Amino acid sequence: GLINSLKVMFFGIIIATVLGVTVGIARLSDNWLVRKLAGVYIELLRNTPLLLQLFFWYFAVFLKLPRIENALNFGNLVFFSNRGLNLPWLELSGQTALALLLIFAAAIGAIACWQKRIQATYRGTSGQSWLYIGIASCFLLLLSFFLGIDWNLPKYSGNSVTGGISLTPEFATLLIGLSIYTASFIAEVVRAGIQSVNKGQWEAAKALGLSSGLSMQLIIFPQALRVMIPPLTSEFLNLAKNSSLAVAIGYNDVYAISNTISNQTGKGVEMLLAIVSIYLTINLIISLGMNWVNKSVQLKER
Repeated sequence: GLINSLKVMFFGIIIATVLGVTVGIARLSDNWLVRKLAGVYIELLRNTPLLLQLFFWYFAVFLKLPRIENALNFGNLVFFSNRGLNLPWLELSGQTALALLLIFAAAIGAIACWQKRIQATYRGTSGQSWLYIGIASCFLLLLSFFLGIDWNLPKYSGNSVTGGISLTPEFATLLIGLSIYTASFIAEVVRAGIQSVNKGQWEAAKALGLSSGLSMQLIIFPQALRVMIPPLTSEFLNLAKNSSLAVAIGYNDVYAISNTISNQTGKGVEMLLAIVSIYLTINLIISLGMNWVNKSVQLKER
């Protein structure tokens, strides 16, 4: 149950953050249609109960998918049915581990290349170290493709699908419901953070000839982070605590398992204390990590 809860919290925070930042920036878009669509998304999801949204995703979406005999099949790689979603997954092997390690190293190199390139541009230097880092990253990426990754593909067998990774309807419901609900709040946090940056910063960026994308990426968003991090911490904590609503759709998270143990053993008080301790520990870890991020983005005063 604890592992199930941690999976929802981990992936939910990642998805909600990406979606929330995207919608928050879209909320301030110069495009009328994009701005209005982002506003509808925020107002619709933020002002309806999370439990109601979970019921909608579970009963009106996932349980209405075709039966396993008539599962939606996409190239014999992805299967959709009322039993969940089956996807290809990595096959654990030495070759796969080495390829993933090379991809990770290439990603780190790409980030370093990007940072070096920006520094060289702003300082007006002619250093080409960023170019060598970029070439090395491309070489590592090509080498990882040459080695290849072993995949465990799902296969239709009788009245079931074997292989790959299977996402149950309950897990998918909770992950999607929590993510898009929390993202609506994160979007407003992002919007408020961006609008807190002085308009003179935008004007200075335009005077330097920067595009809107580069202005947001290099000047506005880093300054907005100083305002955004504290309320973002609260939203991450809310997502972690709201995951306990999994009991309403039958997902076996730590809270649901504790109820089963309590009913079978009669140890209600003990299980209540255990659940309080678990959620408190998880939230304190999230708070500790976000406080570290908050300190790293704040201005260093002398």
